[in-house]
Amino acid sequence: NEVCVSVRFTRRIYQNIAQARADISFMSHNRRRIREVMRGRITLVFRERLRMAVTAVNQCRYCSHYHTREALAAGIPLSEIDQLLGGSVTAYEPREAVALLYAQHWAETDGHPDTEARLRLVEDYGTDMASDIELVLRLIRFGNLIGNTLDYVLYRITIGRWGLSKTDRQVLES
Repeated sequence: NEVCVSVRFTRRIYQNIAQARADISFMSHNRRRIREVMRGRITLVFRERLRMAVTAVNQCRYCSHYHTREALAAGIPLSEIDQLLGGSVTAYEPREAVALLYAQHWAETDGHPDTEARLRLVEDYGTDMASDIELVLRLIRFGNLIGNTLDYVLYRITIGRWGLSKTDRQVLES
């Protein structure tokens, strides 16, 4: 257990309540648009792929587990899920790869992508669909950060005994 304490919690979390409140406020003000996107403006399979691309970057163990189940139910093969959660998007047709690479970049930059990356997304998908894709990314980021923040709180109050993911523990063992 002493070794656990020396490991730094590295997953992205909410740094303060104002950040979480801003995301909650955004979702509250965009409920109608969220419903429209979730009811089919973006297919379930494509949404799950986007969610897993972001979750792979943010490493939320709760979202990885939940969206693996959802992706399997949507018909995505386990081998593809493993690739997405491993950060690989090479097996997709070019247009979808653009969106999945953008999702990874979006997550890596904490929702602040390069202008060129966003322009490429808009070029391939159009302004409306690019905004819908970013909405999906923002929603999964919220879930990822909530899950990771919960783990961080567990990690802190148990002096490193709880709140670590398998990946965190593998880092400990190496």
